[in-house]
Amino acid sequence: MLAIGAAALFVIAFLINAADISTNHVFTSTNVMLIGLALLALHVAGIGSGWAGSRRR
Repeated sequence: MLAIGAAALFVIAFLINAADISTNHVFTSTNVMLIGLALLALHVAGIGSGWAGSRRR
């Protein structure tokens, strides 16, 4: 799920950069890309990958 969010943020960052849209200092394409990279790192680390509940016998 986090990888899908990261991919969406990468697309938004690309569109901001490609269309040369002027945004405020918080919502720049670099900041959106860094948030996407953070989500991708969390996905690779295994956080948010699904339920990891313990099984009872």
